[in-house]
Amino acid sequence: MLDKTYPQSDLARRSLKSVWHPCTQMQHHDTVPLVPVSYGRGAWLYDADGKRYLDAISSWWVNLFGHANPRINAALKEQLDKLEHAMLAGFTHEPVVRLSECLAARTGNVLGHCFFASDGASAVEIALKMSFHAWRNAGHGAKQEFVCLQGSYHGETIGALAVTDVALFRDAYGPLLRPAHVVMSPDARAAQDGETAADVARRAAVALESLLRQRAKHIAAVIIEPLVQCATGMAMHDPVYLSEVRALCDRYQVHLIFDEIAVGCGRTGTFFACEQAAAIGTDGAPVWPDLVCLSKGISGGYLPLSLVMTTDAIYQAFYDADMTRGFLHSHSYTGNPLACRAALATLEIFEQDDVLNANQVRAQRITAGLDELANHAQVRNFRQRGMIWAFDAAIDDPAARARFSQRFFIKALESELLLRPIGRTVYLMPPYILDEAECELLAARTTAVFESVVAHA
Repeated sequence: MLDKTYPQSDLARRSLKSVWHPCTQMQHHDTVPLVPVSYGRGAWLYDADGKRYLDAISSWWVNLFGHANPRINAALKEQLDKLEHAMLAGFTHEPVVRLSECLAARTGNVLGHCFFASDGASAVEIALKMSFHAWRNAGHGAKQEFVCLQGSYHGETIGALAVTDVALFRDAYGPLLRPAHVVMSPDARAAQDGETAADVARRAAVALESLLRQRAKHIAAVIIEPLVQCATGMAMHDPVYLSEVRALCDRYQVHLIFDEIAVGCGRTGTFFACEQAAAIGTDGAPVWPDLVCLSKGISGGYLPLSLVMTTDAIYQAFYDADMTRGFLHSHSYTGNPLACRAALATLEIFEQDDVLNANQVRAQRITAGLDELANHAQVRNFRQRGMIWAFDAAIDDPAARARFSQRFFIKALESELLLRPIGRTVYLMPPYILDEAECELLAARTTAVFESVVAHA
């Protein structure tokens, strides 16, 4: 049980009566406060009483450049007076074309075709269907199976859930799902005595090759969240894993899907996480997948938008006079002009503010501020990749982990922080706009919250 019951605001009480909140056991709000957000400015959210909260998880990893960002606001206001929406079947418009061109250019046009949807799970569904259908069009209809990693999370629609290996999300719906192959994760925390993160990555690649050697004729694609498996507790792995898997997929003729929904858009230090891996046999050229999924931060946290980028080879597999060989997938709001314009404004900020380099300085400042926490006796596996920090509380009992997570969330709110642990894993994924004082505040208060919670565990 939690230490005390928190009074709910009038708005929160109304919400709890009428709104079914996501990823929530609604009964928990008998004791856990529901925060009534009134407005946002920069890195901060404000409630109806004017209390502020530093949005240290970017509102579920989407808000890259702060709330009510003036440049994104201006772009949306301009677009609103031109075109709010038009169907993308048989029509097109400037924002969706420009966005597709800009993203393709970031891959050196290796991934030159964009297919749009609304949310991350939809993008994963599209990538899975696209892989299967491309193989079928190419005369390989037996390739109907998929491979995911232990602890992987790719969304909660039926197809995406089939390649998700988080019991909390998956178990209740198991009878509805088509099972995928689950292979060893390259999670660096699995290192044995004397092993490096790269050793773990190579060991995981060997396990994948064993499966591919047996089932390649039936496997359509391998799906991976590059560098960080987020929802399983920010499991981080060495980039060499991506290089190894790319080579294996080429060797065994299997598509490679990178789910960059959470880790893309600069979150890991490069715009695409996979840019940190070098393709084997090249002079440092990035590893590119056959399909990449983007969502979350691509619109700066403003509007629902997702997309799948793919190669010309996969695109050409559908290019035919026969309608049944086309990719017959659609969303009513596909390529919405407002969402695309928000995404373009987001990409413009990356360029104008030299965000990736600025984030290196920001990350160094936050990491230095977390030094005391990293060396805390009750902290395990302190880790960082780009603008993601995570550590595990030294708690083994599952019930105690749940209590820790709720207590930490509440104590963080009391300390003006929005932090939402995943079990015993505390993570930070702040927006890319924190100034020096906000970086110091985030590090110091996260440390203080953790010390307070473990002292009363």
